[in-house]
Amino acid sequence: MSEPTSASTSTAGHAEIAAALQARWPEHRVAPSLARIAALTELLGDPQRAYPVIQLTGTNGKGSTAAMIDALLRSVGLRTGRFTSPHLMDVTERIRIDGEPISHERFDEVWNEIQPYVAMVDEQKLDGVSMTFFEVITGMAYAAFADAPVDVAIVEVGLGGTWDATNVADAQVAVITPIDLDHTHLLGDTVEKIATEKAGIIKAGATAILAGQQPEAARVLLARAAQVGASVQREGLEFGVLDRVMGVGGQQLRLDSAEGPIDEIFLPAYGAHQAENAAVALAAAEAFTGLNRIDPDVVREGFAAVEVPGRLEVVRRSPPIILDAAHNPHGARATAAAIAESFDFNPLVGVIAIMRDKDAEGLLREYADTLTTVVVTQVASTDRGMPADDLADLAAGIFGSDRVQVEPRMDDAIETAIALAEIDGATAPGVLITGSVIAVGEARTLLVGNRPTTPAGAAAVTGEGVLDASGAPVINDVDDDEDAKDYSYGPEYGSDQFGDEFAAEDEDGEDFATGSDAEHEDAYGPLSDDVSDGAPGDADQERPEGGRP
Repeated sequence: MSEPTSASTSTAGHAEIAAALQARWPEHRVAPSLARIAALTELLGDPQRAYPVIQLTGTNGKGSTAAMIDALLRSVGLRTGRFTSPHLMDVTERIRIDGEPISHERFDEVWNEIQPYVAMVDEQKLDGVSMTFFEVITGMAYAAFADAPVDVAIVEVGLGGTWDATNVADAQVAVITPIDLDHTHLLGDTVEKIATEKAGIIKAGATAILAGQQPEAARVLLARAAQVGASVQREGLEFGVLDRVMGVGGQQLRLDSAEGPIDEIFLPAYGAHQAENAAVALAAAEAFTGLNRIDPDVVREGFAAVEVPGRLEVVRRSPPIILDAAHNPHGARATAAAIAESFDFNPLVGVIAIMRDKDAEGLLREYADTLTTVVVTQVASTDRGMPADDLADLAAGIFGSDRVQVEPRMDDAIETAIALAEIDGATAPGVLITGSVIAVGEARTLLVGNRPTTPAGAAAVTGEGVLDASGAPVINDVDDDEDAKDYSYGPEYGSDQFGDEFAAEDEDGEDFATGSDAEHEDAYGPLSDDVSDGAPGDADQERPEGGRP
């Protein structure tokens, strides 16, 4: 990236720079247009085209999956850049090189380098808006990666897909984690509408890595892939989790890879959802390397190094305090299941703070059978949070007023939760802090501060409250009706991406694409046409060859 002579030689400290950036149009308000970010990157020389990109979208699991892809590719020997959002404690967390956040000094340097160009775009008021905070930080990430330089950038979408600022890049690998209802006021009030927005990251000639989805989302994603000539890898068909065994500090996995199963993979993260994220990450890494199998020992090394702060992260041992950033019902459901599977708390006290624009009632209901008592609080760093008293009213209707306490300050809420957990007679007390990324970030600042993150596998929690791996059964989600996922590609999507099975039939024997009861009449049309006619799709992109198309 070329550097202009800046008219401003600001010596403002990092805190002032970060505050000024975050004072721009906030990321929870959407100005749906790529015009501003495209104008900025053009002025910068299109840094996002200086390296290949793996892009991720979905409702939940993006950040964890991005961290796993990053760790795998670093184990292969590649220099990685990773862009994620939001941050837990410091804005520099969003821009990582070789797995580490860039320093405050480097962050400030990048801002000073691109500031004159941002000012030029601001002056244009494209679509009537100056550059937003997320657009600027996206431009900074792309510039920092080009300057490093990196071999690959792993980029998490901020919101949606099609109009997200990160989508100015054309990803070689597009990863779609599970899609559910969230940000409905911005992305649409159905899974299909949300999937349509997120499908926009699938570009011509790319490889789409699709986690298990609800059928209405899967149809949209498959149709988009066919439309643009992208190849597809689907969880449960081309890749997936074969076995899981619970263990201290995480779980041991057996994953399907490009050339067969890889076993004895230790993942320092809890829950079936993280195992599924690992399967998606491995498929994405293999797709990036040309659908070539990564050496199993390299895979094991990569996963063992994974760090996912704020995702079922144990930050204290006596009593155990767990941080989890689940902020919608879908995420809370996965968290509750992981806690039930991996821990044996009695009692388990929750500290919960939720944003006003979230489905607070739905999230609380997912914890009704998991938490003994709830201490409701509110975030201090933004006015977007739901007031503690309002959240308490909702919680009382679900848990009962006798199981709900109110502490408006996070520090007081944590102290109260610890006291409640350590009541006389408690056999294995624990505390779960959850409800929003911001709440978890504030709690983590209080409890961890600047202490370096330690992978769970290297500092496994021992003692009461955590199950030991010895004698743990092999977990087979497919055969367990209660634990079976309610989203899947299922037989209607066929076992061969390019075979006749795409002309699937529904329960009445009618074709899904043309049957009278089909909700998405165009879901299979383009895909079936491309298969039967041998047409690769838009821009005459050829489908890559390999063991798994």
